[in-house]
Amino acid sequence: MNIQKRDAVDFGDAILKMESISEKAVQEHLKLYKGYVTKYNAIQESLGKLTDEDYAGANQTYSLIRELKVEQTFAWGGIVNHEIYFAHLGGTGGSPGGDIGVQIKKDFGSYEAYKKDMKATALAARGWVWTAWNHGEGRLINYLGDAQNSYPVWGATPIVALDTYEHAYFMDFGADRGSYIDVFFDNMKWDVVERSMGHCLMCCCSEKMESKKDDCACGGSCGHDK
Repeated sequence: MNIQKRDAVDFGDAILKMESISEKAVQEHLKLYKGYVTKYNAIQESLGKLTDEDYAGANQTYSLIRELKVEQTFAWGGIVNHEIYFAHLGGTGGSPGGDIGVQIKKDFGSYEAYKKDMKATALAARGWVWTAWNHGEGRLINYLGDAQNSYPVWGATPIVALDTYEHAYFMDFGADRGSYIDVFFDNMKWDVVERSMGHCLMCCCSEKMESKKDDCACGGSCGHDK
């Protein structure tokens, strides 16, 4: 098995100087993120050492391969979710402009309506909330997840990730998750989200179908041509 190890990302100093989210809270949060990286690498090593006996003993109730495969998804989710989250924090917030602002208005009616839906979804979540580009429907949707590995939603690419686990906000906000969500938006880097949105469309549309029709790879369902 090909084993690939991950290195923790350096998100820069801006996330240590955010409005109303303390440096201490971010530092502790980063430790958890780095822990996911460490455990993911350890799981990769263990998968590479599986024996024929381990494979033969595979069982849905309990087996080594089941344990490793399940926790591999949890650790990987912990990495990806946090990398999206920290990458678009450390900014000045405000209403998004550009294509992402246009798309939010198109899909939610207004930026305020988007925030209202995102905040309510986050208050209802036990772990994460994502704004994702649904390639099949060609629109942005706010999705709820209760654990690191409750994503993916098939055919949808997350471009905003909001951590709603208590460790993300309890140090600064106590049980007041709502205020944390408000401050999350105050510290957004919408240019990062804009680039992520662009990548979603490029991945879908830059590759043409191998047919006589000059369609995008998804058959136009991404909505890029609308």
